[in-house]
Amino acid sequence: MTPHRPTPTEPAAPTEPPKPAGRFAPAEPATPAEPPTPAGPFAPAEPATPAELPTPAGRSGVLHRAGRTAVAVLALLVAAVSARYFTLDPDTFLVDQRTVYLAHLAPLLLHIGGGVTALVVGLPQFLPGLRARHPAVHRWTGRLYVLAAAATGLGGLLIAPHGLHPPVAPLGFTVLALLTLTTTALGLHHARRGRVPAHRRWMLRSYALMFTAVTFRLWLLLLALTPLSPAAVYASGAWASWLLDLAVAERLLRRRPRKVERVQFS
Repeated sequence: MTPHRPTPTEPAAPTEPPKPAGRFAPAEPATPAEPPTPAGPFAPAEPATPAELPTPAGRSGVLHRAGRTAVAVLALLVAAVSARYFTLDPDTFLVDQRTVYLAHLAPLLLHIGGGVTALVVGLPQFLPGLRARHPAVHRWTGRLYVLAAAATGLGGLLIAPHGLHPPVAPLGFTVLALLTLTTTALGLHHARRGRVPAHRRWMLRSYALMFTAVTFRLWLLLLALTPLSPAAVYASGAWASWLLDLAVAERLLRRRPRKVERVQFS
């Protein structure tokens, strides 16, 4: 028999010496505590947040709202004053035009009635909320505005040749009536074809021309304080008033982004 050879055993891994326990165990190093924040009057003050200054966009928005409010107030005021013509009281007519107005009462009332209606009805047409939430109301009031603008333009063409201080003033009012009819027709044309940006641009021009009823009266009031003769003030206002309104409208149109947008108008 062969002698039995013992299998060599692997050396045992050295074991860690046991840690002493109890009161003889070394204490763990204490984590340093954060120094307490002083309170009361000796606490350091937090840096003050700088006050926000009004941005150019904010100032522009305020001016825009103020301008819209002024336009609405003046338009409603002039519409209320002009509506007195429907009392058919000759004392409400211009003294220098009283005879002409009485002789051409039908075109005068057509012109005044269309202008008063267009001034009032045209105001809410530029409210984005009305267009977005109530498109049917926007369409029907828009149709009423088109009819009113057509009436005031046609009446203006009939009454303008009999105006004061010919030929300058009557020619200025004739051009105004033609432009009112043209811009309104173009606005309607683009609306029926769903060209919304073009429709809005032409309708803004149309209402700017309609607002001449306000601008012309302001022109007469302000320039009455100058050494100019009443005839010069009246004749110049027959052109300058609607030219100024169109210039403001074009300025507004150049500042607005033109988005390609199409909707179907019924």
